[in-house]
Amino acid sequence: MNILLRGAREHNLKNIDLDIPREKIVVFTGVSGSGKSSLVFDTLCAEAQRQLIETFSSFARRRLPKISKPDVDVIENLSTAVIIDQKRLGTTMRSTVGTATEIYTYLRLMFSRIGEPFIGFSDSYSFNNPKGMCPACQGLGKEMVIDLNQILDWDKSVHDGAITYPGFRRGGYFWRIMTRCGFFDPFKPIRDFSERELHNLLYMEATEFLGEHNGAEYKTSHEGVVTKLKKTFADHDENENAYTRFFSYSTCKVCEGARINEKGRSVKINEKTIPDLVFLELPDLLAYLSTINNPVAAPIIRKMKASLENLISIGLGYLSLHRPVATLSGGESQRLKMANQLDINLVGLMYILDEPTIGLHPADVGNLLGIIKNLRDRGNSVLVVEHDPMVMEIADHVIEIGPEAGSGGGHILYTGDFNGLCDSDTPTGRHLDQRRKARGGREQKEEREKIKEKRVIKDWFRVEGATANNLKNISVSIPKGVLTCITGVAGSGKSSLIHQEFLHRYPDSIVVDQSGVGRSSRSNPLTYVGIFDPLRKAFSAATGHPASLFSFNSDGACPKCNGLGILKLEMSFLDDVTMVCDECNGKRYKQEVLNLHLRGNNIFEILRMTVNEAVTFFTEHEINRKLLILQEVGLGYLELGQPLSTLSGGEAQRIKLANELHKKGNIYIMDEPTTGLHMSDIENLLKIIDRLVNRGNSVIIIEHNLDIIRHADWIIDLGPSGGSRGGYVLAAGTPEQLASDPKSMTGIFLRDATGPDDNL
Repeated sequence: MNILLRGAREHNLKNIDLDIPREKIVVFTGVSGSGKSSLVFDTLCAEAQRQLIETFSSFARRRLPKISKPDVDVIENLSTAVIIDQKRLGTTMRSTVGTATEIYTYLRLMFSRIGEPFIGFSDSYSFNNPKGMCPACQGLGKEMVIDLNQILDWDKSVHDGAITYPGFRRGGYFWRIMTRCGFFDPFKPIRDFSERELHNLLYMEATEFLGEHNGAEYKTSHEGVVTKLKKTFADHDENENAYTRFFSYSTCKVCEGARINEKGRSVKINEKTIPDLVFLELPDLLAYLSTINNPVAAPIIRKMKASLENLISIGLGYLSLHRPVATLSGGESQRLKMANQLDINLVGLMYILDEPTIGLHPADVGNLLGIIKNLRDRGNSVLVVEHDPMVMEIADHVIEIGPEAGSGGGHILYTGDFNGLCDSDTPTGRHLDQRRKARGGREQKEEREKIKEKRVIKDWFRVEGATANNLKNISVSIPKGVLTCITGVAGSGKSSLIHQEFLHRYPDSIVVDQSGVGRSSRSNPLTYVGIFDPLRKAFSAATGHPASLFSFNSDGACPKCNGLGILKLEMSFLDDVTMVCDECNGKRYKQEVLNLHLRGNNIFEILRMTVNEAVTFFTEHEINRKLLILQEVGLGYLELGQPLSTLSGGEAQRIKLANELHKKGNIYIMDEPTTGLHMSDIENLLKIIDRLVNRGNSVIIIEHNLDIIRHADWIIDLGPSGGSRGGYVLAAGTPEQLASDPKSMTGIFLRDATGPDDNL
């Protein structure tokens, strides 16, 4: 029995019909933006979730997410969907690897049963419970330190804007409270405050006072600026918000980061306390559990061991239970979720995986493939969106979507087994066939040598005595003016070396990392790369109207839908109904704005243009220059007004790269830029990198993709493992040198990828 799909039209899908085998590994591939996510997540997964929710009572449905029916005629034979995606597990520092996997829950239970001395039940060890948390840091393990010189202008009065933090800006709500509360003189420079006044301004707990507005009295309260900031941000990851220049975090001096109170820290099992254990890497914690021989704890230990073994097998052994989940990458978060599924014995589920190889060195992919097979062999369907040939090779069935991205995609190009895909005349098939026949053969080698002739290493960046995180006091030379790849298994120290040690020494480097580009439907490619402002100015100059009129977030917005173009109608326990706004017909602007034109086109018509079309339309240098960069990174098919929230992972990476390429600078750092990219997209990325290098820039890439690594002029391979077992330089040199170096983990896979008769 197959999953039957008929007439799928979600996003760019072209009314496709498809039969998907059940209880098999099915890989969906295709160029970035071709429609893979539209098919798997926005159609199959959305309908599976919607139908599951429909089985619940109306009372329960009112409290569950409302999922609209996807644009499809028929979907039959779906199972309950379990999504294992790359979304972060949380942004709060209160959630850790230990709590997310429940291993810490079992650890607390074990200490409450056999720990000495006995101090109470398991909540006595919980850092999220008042009974167990450290009172100094409220169970966070960190304290927020406010930089008063950043949030205060000491020479100004409160009335004149002495509080520089944006939430307290002059004229705002909190500013009005501070100027009327009477706990200090709002017209006196902060520098002249008495000790008491300064305390009231900064550290006072919420205190009521009588305010007055238009002659009427009302009750309100003032709270010190530092007190309010600590309450607002204390449990958030320090990298999460844009205002961390105003404050920083330091390890709690009382619990030394252990999070629990003194009583909890005093209890021992086999001479080890909970703080001793939560900071251990997972293999060391697993070894410790084997030393406990107590029948009371046996079932608890059995459960913890199984969870730890799953995490280690999936390549996360370098983590500790103490690690906040907010600091995990998308790939690490996904593998953590996958490990949690391995103890679930339900069958007949539909597992949906979104590029599970992201962030994995080829050495780690083997374990991942075993886990995917295990999920299938239990009687589940496993649907995987993936570009990695190693995953395609173990698939029972492969479906390619394309042939192009955006409006040029959405067609089914191939369905069948992996060997058939290699023989097919599709974008993926052609690349796999070339790889299978040539395996980096003579033509590829000759082309590479032509490029390398222009790349002579003349100078080096030096990093001496690097010790960040797990780095073992290493010294590294990174060549200038060429492409350098930093490689190594997950947790080996790549990010520590580049993002901490190298950037500390070379802070002017331009960084293109994996952080998001924004998920708001009001953001689009124009806003992200900074074209919308000059576009509005061009309209203003051509029409004589203010530039703000041409923003759907400001004066020009349709008053009925507030510039969204759609209206949402609440239907109680039924799905929300989304309708095109009947006043602007989805155009987002007032009619008076749509009547204004720039060279024959109104603002809506321009937003509907693709980048390729816009390049020939615009004569404004500032706009055209940035559009050409979007073309350069392969995003010419995007509409100018397409919401960023609809971009695929690969598209989001490339638009971020486009935003950085027009900046001036000669050191570019890229963190896994192949994330979400098809093999043909990687070819385009390499062309962009070559252009950067050949212009005299230095490009440093943290990467696992063998096509990028093979293309590098210099490779620095870290390892040998992750966490405390990593942080060493295993090898450094050209791809040819690494392929022949027995110490290099990456060199092994370079040899395998290129074949026995070709030394790259």
